[in-house]
Amino acid sequence: MPTHLATRVAGACLLAAALTTACTDSDPHPPAAAATTTPAANRSTGTSPAATGTYTSTPVVDPYAGTPLVDRVEWTATVDGPRLMVYPTRAGRDTTFPGADLRAWQEVRGFDPAADTPGMWDQFRCHWQWARLIAPEKPSWNLEPWRPPVGYDATVDAACNPGGPER
Repeated sequence: MPTHLATRVAGACLLAAALTTACTDSDPHPPAAAATTTPAANRSTGTSPAATGTYTSTPVVDPYAGTPLVDRVEWTATVDGPRLMVYPTRAGRDTTFPGADLRAWQEVRGFDPAADTPGMWDQFRCHWQWARLIAPEKPSWNLEPWRPPVGYDATVDAACNPGGPER
């Protein structure tokens, strides 16, 4: 396995452990079942996926268009500094539509433009990509502006918490 891929897999495993541990005590509900999508027809030929042997798991129409992906945000103070708690809606937890992360980030910025920093965006993307999979019912995604902006890959490698663990 290439070193970069091994590092990414190890980071995902660490993230899984960290998020599962962080959420176990506060989350009395088991994770929701994974959503499934119906394969789309082959647009170029008009034939069904079964006829062509091709399937896609990416929806071709946004099932949550016009539906909020973020319910609210709340600033709180911690021993380390300020924290923005992002509360996703059910749609925000379930959508797999391409670009939904950008739409959800726009909603966060709409609630509070102060959230719009490179480090906070990377933390948000990390939660969007990984926390939704590993801890789908985590009540909030916690973003901290005091964490260093180390880039997306390093943020993922740090279990979404670069510069120290979440407390």
